[in-house]
Amino acid sequence: MKIYEELVARGLIAQVTNEPEIREMINAGKATFYIGFDCTADSLTAGHFMALTLMKRLQQAGNKPIALIGGGTTMIGDPSGRTDMRKMLTREDIDHNAECFRRQMERFIEFGEGKAMMVNNADWLLSLNYVELLREVGACFSVNNMLRAECYKQRMEKGLSFFEFNYMIMQSYDFYYLFQKYGCNMQFGGDDQWSNMLGGTELIRKKLGQDAHAMTITLLTDSQGKKMGKTAGNAVWLDANKTSPFEFYQYWRNVGDDDVLKCIRMLTFLPLEQIDEMSAWEGEQLNRAKEILAWELTKMVHGEEEADKAQNAARALFAGGVSDENMPTTKLTEAELKDGAIDVISLLTACGLAASRSEARKLIQGGGVTVNDERISAIDRSFPAEELKAGLHIRKGKKVHHKAIL
Repeated sequence: MKIYEELVARGLIAQVTNEPEIREMINAGKATFYIGFDCTADSLTAGHFMALTLMKRLQQAGNKPIALIGGGTTMIGDPSGRTDMRKMLTREDIDHNAECFRRQMERFIEFGEGKAMMVNNADWLLSLNYVELLREVGACFSVNNMLRAECYKQRMEKGLSFFEFNYMIMQSYDFYYLFQKYGCNMQFGGDDQWSNMLGGTELIRKKLGQDAHAMTITLLTDSQGKKMGKTAGNAVWLDANKTSPFEFYQYWRNVGDDDVLKCIRMLTFLPLEQIDEMSAWEGEQLNRAKEILAWELTKMVHGEEEADKAQNAARALFAGGVSDENMPTTKLTEAELKDGAIDVISLLTACGLAASRSEARKLIQGGGVTVNDERISAIDRSFPAEELKAGLHIRKGKKVHHKAIL
């Protein structure tokens, strides 16, 4: 099976602009493509997996990836999927985040001469003269069409700033610039980016002629990828200092029965024939599939040794063992105690096991919280400093284990 057909078989492709030409270029290894990453944090998340593994698949097939770091566009903020405006970051914060991204991307794609490259759109966007930009590309954009774009429509009622309204133009200019400077002929992104990405394709055609072969492909990030990367209100980071290998493993081990094979198909590099055989699995076999998914992805991000350690620790916990060597741990301080103790609701929120106090209360009232093998039923239950110093083993439901220590 050729690479484009494999992407389709794995359920990755949502929309394309001109499929026959795209298929031919990708299968022949002649695509120079980019995927953009706005640096809003100092780590990528599990939600970036689809883009990262796609870049790896395409590079292995001979195509050339460009990882576009959005040092410039991050200063504006993408309104897609947002109900409010993003917090503005400083240039120093953005540069730091970009460097963190590169180190994590190197686990997936190979950078170097003639291989993958990383560029930062701050290098061209921040030096643009606004009036000159409007004269150069402004006439290529219809305000009516922009307002019909889904990324803007969903924000119109609450309010869309003119600042954010420029994001589509900036993203479109990226493709236009990369096309001319690096011969980048293809862009990939989430299906929520379709309008922004089409803007870039049309800009190239209007400025450079109808024979400019600029193509757009979107991935199924809204339907599956956006479900990845968050749990209990917190992001699942690729940085081990923010999400430990054990927590990372546990996140994927706990995916729903309906999602496990989709994730294996989309995110792992297991052969499709093997995955097709797994599609008949049910019952306890699905737990085995979840272990395979969790191990494969943890190995990809943290290495095989950490994946083995996380799997062994998880199996010990599921078997009722008390070992908590690799259990995710929250270290509390005296300042978080009140009168020398912490109440169970504050404990759950401090450990990230509940996104809010109301969610924590519902968990307790539903019988879903156990601390040191004691089922907690009273929302006013508290734990003194002496118990915290020894460590509290918290279990949320049947699968989520956490340790809190003073």
